[in-house]
Amino acid sequence: MNIPNAPIARKSLAEIIAGKLAASILDGLLSSGTQLASERDLVKEFGVSRSTLREALKILLDSKLIESRISVGWFVCQITSTNLARARELASWARAEDPTPTKPAGQEPPTGPRRLPVNPEKPLQIPNLKTDRSGTFQLISWWEKEKVEKARVMVVGAGALGNEVVKNLALMGVGHILIVDFDTVEMANLSRSVLFRESDSSRNKSEVAAARAKEINPNVHVQYLHADISNQVGLGIFRRMDVIIGCLDNREARLAVNRFAYWVNKPWVDGAIQELYGLVRVFVPGQGACFECSLTEQARRDLAVRYSCPLLARENVLLGKVPTTPTIASIIGAMQAQETLKLIHGMPVEPGKVTHFNGLTNVMHTTAYTAREDCESHWNYGEITELPISAGTTSLSEFARVVKSDLGPETLIELDQELILSLTCPQCGSHEDIVRPMSQVGFKAAHCPTCGILREIEMTHTITGDEPFAHLSLLATGIPPLHVIRAFNASEYRFYELTGDLKDTLHFRHFDRQDNHQLATPLRETIRLHAVSAADEPPSNPAHGRVTLWKD
Repeated sequence: MNIPNAPIARKSLAEIIAGKLAASILDGLLSSGTQLASERDLVKEFGVSRSTLREALKILLDSKLIESRISVGWFVCQITSTNLARARELASWARAEDPTPTKPAGQEPPTGPRRLPVNPEKPLQIPNLKTDRSGTFQLISWWEKEKVEKARVMVVGAGALGNEVVKNLALMGVGHILIVDFDTVEMANLSRSVLFRESDSSRNKSEVAAARAKEINPNVHVQYLHADISNQVGLGIFRRMDVIIGCLDNREARLAVNRFAYWVNKPWVDGAIQELYGLVRVFVPGQGACFECSLTEQARRDLAVRYSCPLLARENVLLGKVPTTPTIASIIGAMQAQETLKLIHGMPVEPGKVTHFNGLTNVMHTTAYTAREDCESHWNYGEITELPISAGTTSLSEFARVVKSDLGPETLIELDQELILSLTCPQCGSHEDIVRPMSQVGFKAAHCPTCGILREIEMTHTITGDEPFAHLSLLATGIPPLHVIRAFNASEYRFYELTGDLKDTLHFRHFDRQDNHQLATPLRETIRLHAVSAADEPPSNPAHGRVTLWKD
């Protein structure tokens, strides 16, 4: 048998050195603006000749990863969407040359059960109840103040349930609370929403709830997003939460939260109320059934009908309102907050089960759902590559170039929602190029302005990067900031986060004193607390001034 002896391609020493420096830049060891060590020190560090080092620096210079300042030295350039793909390519050269370390013999991890470490007994602390607002919690044997203060919890929905949950989280001192809702306050909310006031009418629910949480406990850090959880909140936000709490009133939103939470392996607590009835359920990826598993066949058919015309589904989530009472909202909201507290502390919960409460008979019972092996929510993204790029400044073609450097030229980018490319009238033949995400195209807009009939829709959910519209930004195609994007070839999927959005997208700084001073001061003259103007004396709480508490 003749085996062809094809030469094995190897990188030059200069290319390997350039790759190691590129890897240090990508890993953050050499940040933007950092000056590289002198050539003498670099020669000594890498054990190469000066000519080899200069060749490596030339590769980095041509790749726009470093710049030369005459008589000063070499400085690291900022990683952007234009040089990211090249940086990753160079880094791969160095990593390919590093042999995979092997474990020494005799150091394999032991098999079988291992004894768990014993937690030391919680030391007895006598709190000062006059100065410490959470002092009584310290008397609870299992309470860990540090865990509660560091916890990050996202509350999805700021209606009656969301109000109760946010209130309880703030009272317990949960350190970081993110509130997401796309609705505004109306008068009917005031009968069952403890955080809203008459003067809040027409204001964003998420903003008002966040401000009131800060009033309840100035020590917590809050942030609000006026956004649709189904398509306007990046997965990078989900993966940085400890617990997600769903305070929703429709299956579509619950299904979205369920899938997002499972994709990034995060637990979530769902609650639902109607009249005097309510339920609470905890879902933990890999432990029992999920929300989608719990759907009946009729519920699945209803969802299928709604999505058979995707544009109509966008405007037909719920035409009516679910009748509720403030009492059932208090009960279920308290149970949701309590389950969240248990998850934060690592205490046992019952995932995949539902607890029903019947307010008419005061009967409560718990049942278990059956997990479905074919459930579409049971995905897990696994390893996620963090990229220092942003949704608003990176084009489809630039992002495609980055992922193709990993997966090859046949790579496809998979979108979470359909991208509508064009609308064509079958009657008059008029054609309109759209290139907008489905969430931005209404059902009425899909009708022909001349004939009035529904136009044929051309859409796609995969991108190659070579399309005529590939110059559009990721944000323009419906990809939210800090999102995790899927890319795949014939053999594997990979997942990439737009980590360049992190600083501005997830901060928990709303209504902090600095934020309040910059944004709320001009409003003080128009805000009155009973008969006293808020401008007469600066408020002690930073949430004051952003939300009207009383009007004459």
